[in-house]
Amino acid sequence: MATKRTKADKLERQTEQLGKKVDRHPDEIEKKPLTLAPKSDEPTILIPIEQQTQQRAYELYERRGRTDGHDLEDWLQAECEIKATHANAAAA
Repeated sequence: MATKRTKADKLERQTEQLGKKVDRHPDEIEKKPLTLAPKSDEPTILIPIEQQTQQRAYELYERRGRTDGHDLEDWLQAECEIKATHANAAAA
């Protein structure tokens, strides 16, 4: 029969996991920016996904006529579009 875990057990595990994360040197953590697939005649330019989302959300804001109050909606729509683009590029 399984033993019941206590809050102390949970905190101990979390502390161990945090210790393992802290022990890693920043150079060991690989940082790869997500990019959109370039058109065939364009050079490859790496743009972080957050910046792509920001640019697309601003485009949606402008298309709406720069009306305020839809910032979250624009951001979420932009995120969906960017992630779908990445998924399609990865599948190709």
